[in-house]
Amino acid sequence: MKTWLASCVIGAFALVLPGVAQAQKTKVTIYTALENDQLGPFKASIEKSVPEAEVVWVRDSTGVITARFLAEKDNPRADMVMGLAASSLLMFEKAGLLETYKPANADALKPVFRDGKEPYTWTGMDAYLGVVCFNTAEAKGVAVPTSWKDLLNPALKGKIVMPHPASSGTGYLMVAGWLQSMGETEGWKFMDGLHENIAAYLHSGSAPCVQAARGERTVGLALDMRGAAEKSKGAPIEVVIPKEGVGWEMEASAIVKGSKNLAVAKKIADWTASADANVIYSKTYAIVAARGIENKPANYPANAEAGMIRNDLSWMADNRDRVLAEWSKRYESKAAPKN
Repeated sequence: MKTWLASCVIGAFALVLPGVAQAQKTKVTIYTALENDQLGPFKASIEKSVPEAEVVWVRDSTGVITARFLAEKDNPRADMVMGLAASSLLMFEKAGLLETYKPANADALKPVFRDGKEPYTWTGMDAYLGVVCFNTAEAKGVAVPTSWKDLLNPALKGKIVMPHPASSGTGYLMVAGWLQSMGETEGWKFMDGLHENIAAYLHSGSAPCVQAARGERTVGLALDMRGAAEKSKGAPIEVVIPKEGVGWEMEASAIVKGSKNLAVAKKIADWTASADANVIYSKTYAIVAARGIENKPANYPANAEAGMIRNDLSWMADNRDRVLAEWSKRYESKAAPKN
């Protein structure tokens, strides 16, 4: 009888314990602009490193996530932000919406990927650049550009697509890059000329290069890694870093101020600065925060890192609303319809 009772008790515990373990999982809501195919690997690695966490993604483009987060500022629904443009996080920091926390191992990261001001609130993950994807098969006598101003060639009228800067972080980093490197007067003048050749402003940082790779357009202004990937698939494109240099941004992460799951969120923040996390970043981006981790893909432009302009991320954050309002006033007429 005792043996039978003992068996029942053991069996009952066996049934209950999995439920208890499941109940101990803490759901951490993370707002992100990561690509959909990145979400699974990130979630698996985070939950392996922080077993008590269950990652719940809320994913959209950079512009949409930024607008949503700011709209919820009085009642935040996210615990963390991850894989979002650092310029957006600087806006959040300025508004007092981020928790003060410096992840373990942050000091070992490259300086540009660390919050340079106190109190410390955000940590960079990886950097991405705006490049020219040029379809040589569709060029019809137009030479491969070496300068941004080569894109003003009348022969390219209606043959260029680029990301919409209000909905795509890639689009905004390009606009901000031109304004910073050329000066605002010359930057707007350049964009006025470019607008004459633009077919549409797309709501994606990758789609312009995909269209160029397919031969639907001659030129797609897009992400560096997308250019390398499309060329590696056999597309007849050249991935160009114009001689004046290119705008760039970084993805970054932070904890939302007032998170009800702060202890677990801090452990996930520690993961974002770890070597394991940076190895995952390097599968998607050639330039990552950790030193000594590099995984540049085939056909990645050799002069990419050298071509990164001297970029003021704080300027990008502080001037975002003003720049986007001016951009929309001038160029919104060619925005592609949103899906």
